[in-house]
Amino acid sequence: MTSPLLHLPGAVAGDGIDAPVAAHYGSFNGEQRVLESGEGFVDLSHRDVIRVEGPDRLTWLHSLTTQFFEGLAPSVWTEALVLSPQGHVEHAFAGADDGTAFVAHTEPGAGQPLIDFLDRMRFMMRVEVGLQTPDLAVAWRPSSGERAATYDFVPRSRLEAYAEAAGPAAGSWAFEALRIARGEPRLGLDTDHRSIPNELGWIGPAVHLDKGCYRGQETVARVHTLGRPPRRLTLLHLDGSENRLPVRGSEITMGEKAVGFVGTSARHYELGPIGLALIKRNVPVDAALTVDGMPAAQEVIVDPEVGLHVRPRR
Repeated sequence: MTSPLLHLPGAVAGDGIDAPVAAHYGSFNGEQRVLESGEGFVDLSHRDVIRVEGPDRLTWLHSLTTQFFEGLAPSVWTEALVLSPQGHVEHAFAGADDGTAFVAHTEPGAGQPLIDFLDRMRFMMRVEVGLQTPDLAVAWRPSSGERAATYDFVPRSRLEAYAEAAGPAAGSWAFEALRIARGEPRLGLDTDHRSIPNELGWIGPAVHLDKGCYRGQETVARVHTLGRPPRRLTLLHLDGSENRLPVRGSEITMGEKAVGFVGTSARHYELGPIGLALIKRNVPVDAALTVDGMPAAQEVIVDPEVGLHVRPRR
């Protein structure tokens, strides 16, 4: 769904999955600095929004996902995953309950498949699930002082008024650069069909280890208990001598050996060109790598032994 904010001064449309929103408004480096200072907002209105309502919604979500939903207090932000029976990540979403419904956002185009899965699992539970993307838009504001970074759900009819009050606007390129630097993966962009939560730093933020059974739990628990997930998310510091970023999905090599693939990448205003990659756990953390013909150094995001996120999340 194309954003109405693309008419703002200087707006340049994005590409790929983020094409419906602005990539930048004239200076993605300057926009990163504004966000880092705690000001501004990012238009993410292309993301899908779902709504789960009904008296059994929290118990139902608790039984189906990796997160502890029972007794969830209103307005508490929560991340959750849906796994395959083998523990591979199939869906990722995040949101909050308002006392009557749980509203969450997910990747563009992922809302209806998530709803289709949830509908198949309703059985006799008193719940209703619907796609709210036509009515609700997503926006992100950075942390500022004691205020944590937050995703806001904004009625689409009020998005322009929201932008006027929350500005200045920053584009998806600035948002992506800061997200990558924090080591936060996007499902489907930084992952593949074999990805498990332990490889991605999602143990803790999106996976609760002290709850009842859910689909895929055995894989998560086994890898967490024994350690050594098969792969690990890492931050790549890319060679900046070439004026390009690697093609997403490009093979990463150590010498002549293929050891993983690169996901999203961006130009960070301080770190330079960076990217997220999934590489084999046993690759030494100081090994020099090559991706899409460019040298790359590593910075640890997920501990290769225990599978936990070690980079500060803001």
